[in-house]
Amino acid sequence: MATLQSYNVCLRESALQSSRPNCGDYQKRRNAKLRSPQAAVIPNFHLPMRSFEVKNRTSVEDIKSLRLITAIKTPYLPDGRFDLEAYDNLVNMQIENGAEGVIVGGTTGEGQLMSWDEHIMLIGHTVNCFGGSVKVIGNTGSNSTREAIHATEQGFAVGMHAALHINPYYGKTSLEGLVSHFNSVLPMGPAIIYNVPSRTGQDIPPHVIYAVAQSSNLAGIKECVGNNRIQEYTNNRLVVWSGNDEQCHDARWFHGATGVISVASNLIPGLMRELIFGGMNPLLNSKVMPLIEWLFYEPNPIGLNTALAQLGVVRPVFRLPYVPLPLAKRVEFVNLVKEIGRENFVGKKDVQVLDDDDFILVGRY
Repeated sequence: MATLQSYNVCLRESALQSSRPNCGDYQKRRNAKLRSPQAAVIPNFHLPMRSFEVKNRTSVEDIKSLRLITAIKTPYLPDGRFDLEAYDNLVNMQIENGAEGVIVGGTTGEGQLMSWDEHIMLIGHTVNCFGGSVKVIGNTGSNSTREAIHATEQGFAVGMHAALHINPYYGKTSLEGLVSHFNSVLPMGPAIIYNVPSRTGQDIPPHVIYAVAQSSNLAGIKECVGNNRIQEYTNNRLVVWSGNDEQCHDARWFHGATGVISVASNLIPGLMRELIFGGMNPLLNSKVMPLIEWLFYEPNPIGLNTALAQLGVVRPVFRLPYVPLPLAKRVEFVNLVKEIGRENFVGKKDVQVLDDDDFILVGRY
């Protein structure tokens, strides 16, 4: 027993001695230079899914040359799943009418209403079916850098030609945070940065773009602020696409924009191609302007979804929270089609005014 008690005393003394700080070590730690948090950041070359195989890759220069890019609509079945048959028809009509690229799962394509599984599946499907005829640009941006990195890895893994990246929205971040966010996703492949302050609540100022333009993967900017901003970028030899259909003619022919990333081309791809490829054409621009104004009467893609349903090229199915335009606007669309000419719109069915009961609104899918 005496031996056991003596052993326990030794253990306690040993523990006390080990818990006392060593003055020499403490002084060394105190005098040591603190490491910057930046030293803990993992360099992008460690991204796990990065590939250097180039056989079927698209170069940044190929993306920079695109002039008409359609932000393609995603159609649905009555249970809310993707209607791939209708989707394929929509993409084929874009290719037949001269679109050079499609944005998959963007705002127009309702990527914000998709799970990431759906999102990547649709990108992969588009590449598999149409990647040889049109450039597939996947919207893999997010307000979470972690999600943007992961989705972009997956998008390139399934074959997309370029990524579309928005600035972090809602929670937003500092301007330095914007630079860090974009620098985290640009190393993976060709990318377009999308600036639309009306949706994100935050402008991407030019000095942020100039900071990230050092990346060889930045193809250009989809700019929605206006043609003065576009002019500033083109003066500095940056590639810019107008993100505003109503401004794209002037952006292209007076401000140096390469082209447009268009919503209206879902409906009138041939006319939009003529606006972008055919030289200055103020008469045609004036002709389509009433349709473009109608299209954005409510937030996109409400007008587009309504229009495509009334043209008979997609089922009249809406994923909530989107709902169709009111009856008066649906009647107005039919009149616009007649004025512009049914032959200029996608599809072959007669345009019709749908009743409220014709639409299916899906909350769970």
